[in-house]
Amino acid sequence: MNHWQKAVQARVYGRVQGVSYRVWARSEAIGLGLVGWVRNESDGSVTARMAGTDAAVSSMVQRLWIGPAGASVTRVDVEELSSWNAPSSFTIVV
Repeated sequence: MNHWQKAVQARVYGRVQGVSYRVWARSEAIGLGLVGWVRNESDGSVTARMAGTDAAVSSMVQRLWIGPAGASVTRVDVEELSSWNAPSSFTIVV
């Protein structure tokens, strides 16, 4: 049984690799009580899957637009997930 209200997958574009974006995203997500993962993609984007309360997921999506120092986000595509076997923590996937 899932204890979260909302799950999304977000793809973040711009200068988001080589600026510790995944480490930053993991820290932000854990601080919000989210579970999921974040990974670099071969096209230079970053994908994050996350689940949690509606408010926490919405807050994280807004934070993805900001990113860590050095990041320059140009686009964030968000897709709501109707079902997903979310992990029990938030990790960086290689």
